[in-house]
Amino acid sequence: MTTTPGAGLGAMIRTWRDRLPPSAAALPVGRGRRAVGLRREELAELAGVSVDYVVRLEQGRATTPSAQVVASLARALQLTDTERDHLYRLAHLVPPADGAVSDHIPPGVHRVLTRLGDAAVAVFAADWQLIWWNRGWAALLGDPSSTPPRLRNFARGRFPVDGSPARLAQWPVTERDRETTDVAVVSDLRRATGRFPQDARLAELIRDLCTGNQRFAELWALGTVAAHREDHKTIEHPSVGPVTVDCDVLTDGDSERKIVIMTTAPGSADEDKLRLAAVAGPPVPHAQRVHTDR
Repeated sequence: MTTTPGAGLGAMIRTWRDRLPPSAAALPVGRGRRAVGLRREELAELAGVSVDYVVRLEQGRATTPSAQVVASLARALQLTDTERDHLYRLAHLVPPADGAVSDHIPPGVHRVLTRLGDAAVAVFAADWQLIWWNRGWAALLGDPSSTPPRLRNFARGRFPVDGSPARLAQWPVTERDRETTDVAVVSDLRRATGRFPQDARLAELIRDLCTGNQRFAELWALGTVAAHREDHKTIEHPSVGPVTVDCDVLTDGDSERKIVIMTTAPGSADEDKLRLAAVAGPPVPHAQRVHTDR
């Protein structure tokens, strides 16, 4: 059985890597750079995998990446939905079905995200699964890389099961009205179940939280349907002290992706602290791989 030259998994990853300029991924372009597209090291960082694994994929020595890895590569390479589906098939995986919660971020949205300046920005799927964050987010709240991928879910962290919270924020966070935010998150998840009634991951999340967290179960029983739009938070940052931010949630079309943007009042002391935290980068208590600047 033969394969069309340049059409295999490794060849396509190289092709897509070569075509994506570092500026599109908000990466610096230094003098003397010979690579027009992304380097392997850059793709590995953006996708949250090892450089060696990227090398093995491109050389054809690894041919069956997991669905999670394929989704991360598709986001890092800023593939269109059609290209993403092609990548899944090359990896011998079934592309995400229509009507399923999508973890994919279209190239146009990527371009907008990389132009949001000093803001701390993250993107969540319809089930509040964290799928993207920038350096500003990691610097303000701590690098989510230290949390296992399955547990990078805002709802799971907010409504812990078995007394083991998987917090996306590494430092303490207080809110102006926690009760309102709790209701908003649960109501937003109920809205997602209407949009994605057959999604297995969403169903598992609701089942886990209803059976494992009494507070979530009580709010779920109310049957409220709404969306989480804004909040006001104070982050107890370990390096720069408390930072008060406005938190706005934008919803991206039918996919129900949530773009969460944290900003400070112009000219305030909080603005200075946010910039200082961004320059210093996230405090890292121990050696860990940086996941992404997305």
